[in-house]
Amino acid sequence: MARVRLVIARCQVDYAGRVTAHLPMATRLLLVKADGSVSVHSDDRAYKPLNWMSPPCWVTEEPDTWTVQNKTGEKLVIAIEEVLHDSQHEMGAEPGLVKDGVEAHLQELLAEHIGTLGTGYSLVRREYPTAIGPVDILARDEGGSTVAVEIKRRGEIDGVEQLTRYLELLNRDPLLAPVQGVFAAQQIKPQARTLAEDRGIRCLTLDYDALRGIEPDEFRLF
Repeated sequence: MARVRLVIARCQVDYAGRVTAHLPMATRLLLVKADGSVSVHSDDRAYKPLNWMSPPCWVTEEPDTWTVQNKTGEKLVIAIEEVLHDSQHEMGAEPGLVKDGVEAHLQELLAEHIGTLGTGYSLVRREYPTAIGPVDILARDEGGSTVAVEIKRRGEIDGVEQLTRYLELLNRDPLLAPVQGVFAAQQIKPQARTLAEDRGIRCLTLDYDALRGIEPDEFRLF
């Protein structure tokens, strides 16, 4: 059963890894998810955390300090001045994201025209199941390597994060690893593209009409 821990605390946060970052003392939400991830949130950035550590990672808790570390040695050190709330909640089984009609149709079309990904690609299956939800498309490239594809109508940072979590899980399976990622969307925001490329994920802009076999109207005004 998936369990999430919510801690509201006055804390400061220091990250040491490929870059360094510091958050001064303030009241924040600390979110510890069942997959082991730890993220630090304020109340003004919607879903995006101020800082985070993705799994696989582990947390060492001392009375006034949490140290979150991953296998590459990156650390998130959270110094806690005061805990205002600390609770754990069972989340139940996750049914997965229900895509809108365009995204669902894009997935169907890309599976039918898997060569859009590149020469020699072949489809393994759509909706490949994982412990945190289904991967839109699992394919193999011309060399036989596994490729996971996440499809969005509009490509934003949360979609890249979602694909990153899938890749981390899939790469633990010796029958699939190494698994590469493709982030496919009709439009991909620059920030999402930058994050994807930094994580070794290829971005692919999809032409919905071309996949449907509809020629564009040269004389269309809008």
